[in-house]
This record gives sequence, C-alpha cells and structure tokens, in this order.
Amino acid sequence: MGSRYGLEIRTATGADAPGLAALMEAAGRAVPAHDLADRLDALRYAHGTALLALEWGPPSGVVVLHWYRALELPSPVAQVTLLLVGPEERRRGIGRQLLKAASQAARMAGCGTLQLLAPPDQPELLAFCEATGFSEAAGCFVRPLRKKGPAET
Repeated sequence: MGSRYGLEIRTATGADAPGLAALMEAAGRAVPAHDLADRLDALRYAHGTALLALEWGPPSGVVVLHWYRALELPSPVAQVTLLLVGPEERRRGIGRQLLKAASQAARMAGCGTLQLLAPPDQPELLAFCEATGFSEAAGCFVRPLRKKGPAET
C-alpha cells in the first residue's frame, strides 16, 4: 500500500503469521501462528483483506476488513472486524494509517460505507472512532467512504 515515516502498510500473507501471532498475544488475543496462516490465506480468496503496519521488525498493527452486499444499499459495505495496534506502539498514528489504508482498499472494492465494530467496554476505541469521522449506528460505527457531491445530498 505504501509507507510513511518508516511505516509500511501492506497486505498480510500466511508468512506473516508468526509476527501477527506475537502482536495479537501482546494485546491479549492469542491465536496460534499456524491457525493465523491458514486464515490469512483463506481471507485472500474471500471478500476481504488483512493489512499490516510494519516498522523495523514484527508488525506494529493490523486491520482486517470484509465487504458484503446489503439489500438496502446501492454499493457494498466494508466492515472492519479487527483493528489492533501493539500496546507499545499506540498513540503514534498507526491506527489512523491502518484505517486510511483500509478505507482505500474498501473503495477499490467498490464499497460506499465503512463500518467498524467496537465493543462498548473500550472507551479509548470509541473515542478513536469519533475522532476519525465515524458516527454511532445500530451497535457499530459507520462513515461514508465517498464524499457526496451537491447533487447527491
């Protein structure tokens, strides 16, 4: 996807599983590396993607994105099912960069809306959602991926 200030964001592959497993374990979400490798490979062939933020070693963060069709909307919806930045790497803009890359991937997939699932017991994540342009709606946070022109309002 690109890099900024030494931070590279790219698609995760099965080969990234050991580093991703360490990141997830540090955040209290332990998943065996061999399971992650299988899941990352399967995700590449489904309607979604996993993006990693890398600096000078193991992953600093990850965002997992899936897209689906909703009957009431003209374009697919992208849903962020995991947004995680390592405990030592937080408050440095990595989450924002991951979200920006996820938004770009969703737009490339033809999506018009981005949803972010956020548990209500994480006030820092809720504040992050509000600060990045999401509004609360039906148990998740949503934001449009495309700016509306004068004729679309």
